[in-house]
Amino acid sequence: MPPRPLGLLQGTVDVLILRTLAWAPMHGYGISQWINDRSAGALAVEDAGLYQALHRLERKGLVDSEWGISEKNHRAKYYNLTTIGRRQLKTEVAELRRYMAVLFGVLDPA
Repeated sequence: MPPRPLGLLQGTVDVLILRTLAWAPMHGYGISQWINDRSAGALAVEDAGLYQALHRLERKGLVDSEWGISEKNHRAKYYNLTTIGRRQLKTEVAELRRYMAVLFGVLDPA
């Protein structure tokens, strides 16, 4: 029996999307699949949450988008990480690493 997917912590969807788009422009389904694949199915981003986050990131100027044709020859909106988005990704990853170090320091005291 595969492990139950983990719930996403508040604020992690944005950084997961930014990280995914650092590899290449992708459409929503591709982003969702990339996260699922990289986490071996442990992280699942719901469609509604994914598209809300993409629109929020686009309003902030962290991603932009353009229409294109998907691998299955369908019209799809492709999202791309902007220069501002790359800077934000670095900042958020550093903050998450710091947070995790402090959290594990509390959970596993020496």
